Amino acid sequence: MSVTLYTTLGCHLCERARDMLLTVDPMLAIEAIDIAEDDDLIVRYGERIPVLRRGDQELAWPFGLLDVRAFLMGERLV
Repeated sequence: MSVTLYTTLGCHLCERARDMLLTVDPMLAIEAIDIAEDDDLIVRYGERIPVLRRGDQELAWPFGLLDVRAFLMGERLV
């Protein structure tokens, strides 16, 4: 399984998000995309990062371990 992590340099919340992902699934493939390299991504995610994306589902900050676990298992978050 793989997850996209929208991030940017120096984002401590993004580092926490990566740690949570690896806590839930240490073998998870994480594709980190730096939004600072794309104006469209800055507009879309600039104030929401970190954002996790898997398929067509997204999970934006704030979230915790239980949210990440549910997200990775494909459960709908309320």
